[in-house]
Amino acid sequence: MRGKIDSIVGLVKPELPIIAGVCVIAGQVITVAGLPSLTTVVYGFLAGFFLSASAMVSNDYFDIEVDRVDKPHRPFPSGRVSGREVLAIATVLAALGIVMAAFLGLTPLAFAAIILLMGLLYNWRLKESGLAGNMIVAFSVASTFLFGGISVSGLNEPLIWVFASIAFLFNLAAEISSGSMDMEGDRLRGSKSIAIVHGKEFALRTAGVLTLVIVMITFVPIAAGWLGLAYALPVLVADLMLILYYRRLLSSSTPDQGRKEIRNMYLVMTVLVLGFIIGILL
Repeated sequence: MRGKIDSIVGLVKPELPIIAGVCVIAGQVITVAGLPSLTTVVYGFLAGFFLSASAMVSNDYFDIEVDRVDKPHRPFPSGRVSGREVLAIATVLAALGIVMAAFLGLTPLAFAAIILLMGLLYNWRLKESGLAGNMIVAFSVASTFLFGGISVSGLNEPLIWVFASIAFLFNLAAEISSGSMDMEGDRLRGSKSIAIVHGKEFALRTAGVLTLVIVMITFVPIAAGWLGLAYALPVLVADLMLILYYRRLLSSSTPDQGRKEIRNMYLVMTVLVLGFIIGILL
């Protein structure tokens, strides 16, 4: 039983769904300039978490042939979970996400359904499309901020678009970087990733340019006077760590090491979003 639970956790990759849930809360906090009701926060976080987790699991289902080459240790290609179990887990997680969104209202429910369908379409058909597929993933993640705003009835706050832009660019950079770590498997499925078409070095440098743009955008809320110094310190720390992990990614000697640095960058972005929430509340 313990082994099965560990395998399910491995499928879900919980750090990424947690980030999605936190981004939903951030969107809520931006819109109301404070904390909404506890139930709204809980439903928003859980909707973001479960929808993201479902996408993580369904991604492994459709990526089985590639993962047998690139990531044979993962729960599904290693045989620790079956295809039927992967589908069942993805379905349950998707249903939970939709139910949580329904508790927030019809508009959040419709938006959540769109996010879910986009994730399924990407995993099923569009992953091999290269940059276009990367942009779909990036938009899906950025939409967590927008979902948070919609869940409390508004997208009129300019700050929410700033953070949605940061999320979009960061995940675009992460997707491009991941493509440079998965080149062997991507070639098997005929992927048109930037790394395949233009080379690994070009892909990583493109991600680096996007990372620098992200760092600059993180200071827009301060320059515009939307957030104060309580936001500046965690953002500065997060930016420095983001640059550090990117430099490690550039010098990574194996795909597994590179993937580790990308996951570290995701964790740093969680710190950034949490710092933003603190800045808003203070």
